[in-house]
Amino acid sequence: MLDRAATRGLFRLARGNLRCRFPHLIFRVFYGLVVCFAVPFVNLARAQSADTLVLALGAEPKSFNEIIAQETTTTEVTGLMFEGLTRFNPLTGAVEPRLAESWEVSPDGLEWIFHLRQDVQWFDGYPFTAKDVVFTFRSLIFNPSVIAPARDIFTLGGKPVQVEAVDALTVRFRLPVPFAPFLLALNQSIFPEHALKSAVAGGNFQSAWGADSPSDAIIGTGPFKLKRYVPGERVELVRNEKYWKKDESGKALPYIGRIIGLIVPSADGRLLKFLEGQTDIYILSGADYPLLKPKQQRGRFNLVDAGASAGSYFLAFNQNTPNLVHREWFQSRVFRQASAHALDRQSMIDIIFNRNGVPQCSPLSPSWPYFYNAKVSCYEFNPEKARQMLKAGGFSDRDGDGFLEDKKGNAVQFTLLTNAENPERLQMAGMAREDMSSIGLKVNLLAVEFNTLVTKLSATHDWDAVLLGLTGETDPHFGANVWRTDGSLHFWNAGKGAVKAAGEDEIDAIFRQAASLMKMEDRKKLYDEWQAIAARELPMIYTVLPRTVYAIRNRLQNVKPSAIAGPLYNIEELRIKE
Repeated sequence: MLDRAATRGLFRLARGNLRCRFPHLIFRVFYGLVVCFAVPFVNLARAQSADTLVLALGAEPKSFNEIIAQETTTTEVTGLMFEGLTRFNPLTGAVEPRLAESWEVSPDGLEWIFHLRQDVQWFDGYPFTAKDVVFTFRSLIFNPSVIAPARDIFTLGGKPVQVEAVDALTVRFRLPVPFAPFLLALNQSIFPEHALKSAVAGGNFQSAWGADSPSDAIIGTGPFKLKRYVPGERVELVRNEKYWKKDESGKALPYIGRIIGLIVPSADGRLLKFLEGQTDIYILSGADYPLLKPKQQRGRFNLVDAGASAGSYFLAFNQNTPNLVHREWFQSRVFRQASAHALDRQSMIDIIFNRNGVPQCSPLSPSWPYFYNAKVSCYEFNPEKARQMLKAGGFSDRDGDGFLEDKKGNAVQFTLLTNAENPERLQMAGMAREDMSSIGLKVNLLAVEFNTLVTKLSATHDWDAVLLGLTGETDPHFGANVWRTDGSLHFWNAGKGAVKAAGEDEIDAIFRQAASLMKMEDRKKLYDEWQAIAARELPMIYTVLPRTVYAIRNRLQNVKPSAIAGPLYNIEELRIKE
């Protein structure tokens, strides 16, 4: 998923990053929620009571319709309201029961039977049943009139997963081919048939549950429900009193009664809110570390280093841009590789992240130790090599102005986009522009609002280059909507007339085959190959990953932060002590 700041099973666009294909996997809410919330609206000294968690959101949600979401601005909120049949535990790596309490699978891996919990109700009191699971898949995910990113995940061998209700609390899935990450994929949120069937029948589901919907119209089963949304100011969630989960003593969860998400687009504003004691969690930028470290005791918070960010930060060129001259440049592997050699990643780490970062060479973060391929090619900073590569590719400074022209005499000039709300991203884009200018590429930097950027990448395709990111995923397959050429977020070579680039057929085959292999070591070999192809062809030029450091108020108890899932993945178990 495209990530605003840095999502659940699918890659999706998020303020700093794109998000993977399952808008609802664990990251979606807990990671993004903390990453970005914003502006004052009430007396926060009173709001920050013993049962209220106050966060800062970097932007407001586009809607509350998670099934169609391609961005974390939506899913970082909806992830607190909706649940899947299963859940990934980032601390153990295990897939755990959620709305399903147990399951069994046939020896050939093609039939799965899930037994649902008997004690689950929707927010409005309707019982959760197998009909809701069937509705989610048949009427939403596989509905051709609904733009559902999750469809990529549940389409196996070109065929959809079949789902049927055996009885009120039993669901049977039939797979066309074995699918190794199926249990993990069922973190896919389930939606209420009774609340949404009329929207589907009327053909207006795409506009259902918009940002202007009444709060009580948004019906989920999760630990929190929407209380109110004030555009530009705040999102307020309250405890779901009907939530099914209990603690070991039988006490109803969640413990926290209310979550206030202040919408604060400015990173400086989010930092100020935290320093003033008005918010409970803050994700540090590199420049923040020396400022916050000496303030821990007096400010009653701790800094927790959770490791390298689980997502990715990259620069990409539009290989199917409407500008035919630019398209020829961007389709050149030599052009992309030269640009990669121009980037001074160590300076980015030192300057932007205050030395709290690592270079990124692979589509996967080193925080994913099993599937991460540490042997992929990494493009060292070598401007002279970049110049020689461009010269060999027919680029030269024919008019002596310090910038290159192509072999047809066209000045090599293009626009680099990034999202305006992310200061680190802006700094990185500025440094990338200078680095590419040093090898003769004339780059104009343009910062735009994140959701505008998402539209350009996923709909209109009218862009040259972008510096952005993708959220991390629990399994490489959940990035299929980015990496497969038919994926809904295959943004660098998309749109009318797109022709497959070198390596894309190979990657398509890898993602098809790896999903059907049940042995992890066999899947590992294929995903290693995918990372090697990505490093060779460079559809995305990876930059650096910041280390994930959280500032967490001492009043929060039972917080178990990780780079993979953030500090709030166990939100229902968090306590607040004054």
